[in-house]
Amino acid sequence: MSAAIPDHLVVAARTLDEGRAWLEGRLGVPTQPGGEHALFGTHNALLSLGPDLYLEVIAVNPAAPPPPRPRWFGLDTPDLRERLEDGPVLIHWVARVPDLPGVHLSHHGEALELSRGENRWTLTVPADGSLPGGGVVPSLIEWHTPPPPTRLPDAGVRLLTLRLGTPDPDALRARLDALPLAGDVEVYEAPQPELSAMLETPEGMVTL
Repeated sequence: MSAAIPDHLVVAARTLDEGRAWLEGRLGVPTQPGGEHALFGTHNALLSLGPDLYLEVIAVNPAAPPPPRPRWFGLDTPDLRERLEDGPVLIHWVARVPDLPGVHLSHHGEALELSRGENRWTLTVPADGSLPGGGVVPSLIEWHTPPPPTRLPDAGVRLLTLRLGTPDPDALRARLDALPLAGDVEVYEAPQPELSAMLETPEGMVTL
C-alpha cells in the first residue's frame, strides 16, 4: 500500500461562527465556506495548509435535524462539550490513504461513504462517534473526488509539525508505522491524549 499522508486537521467549536472567528484571529487569514454534513448534523469551514493539506473547523449545525447516529469526532460527548466551553480546540486529525478497503480498520472504525456538496469520500468513523485514541489515532479518508486543497485559495499557512501525546507512545507509533505515514508527526508520552499543531503563518509561528 502507498504511504498515507496527513489530509486535514480538525478544530471543533460550540458554533461555526465562534470557530471561524477564533481561528481567523489566531492565524490572521480568512477561512472559506465549507458545507453541511447531513448524516451527522454538522457544518464546517475550511482553510488551506498547502496543496495537499487543509484545516477544518466543525460544529453542530443548529438548523439540522438530530442525526440518526452519534455525531462524529465526539461532538455529542459531555467531555468535549465541556472542553469547548473554554473555546475552540484542535481535537483530531485525518490521514489520507489511496485504498481504504486495503487498510486494517480495527483501530479506526467503520468505513462510511459520505458527501458534502460535490465532494465524495469514504471515512472511518467509530459507531459510537468517539475520537479514535482520544484524537491522536487518525481517522482514515479515501477521496473519490479531488480533495478540498485542490480548490481552496492558498492562505500562506503551512503545517510544520503535528505533535501527538499519549500514555502509550510505543503503541501509537506502531499504529502509525502500520500505515505508514509521510510527514513530520511527533509522538511523545503524556498523561492523556493530546495533540497540537505548529503552523507557519504570514504573521509568524502559531501553535494550535
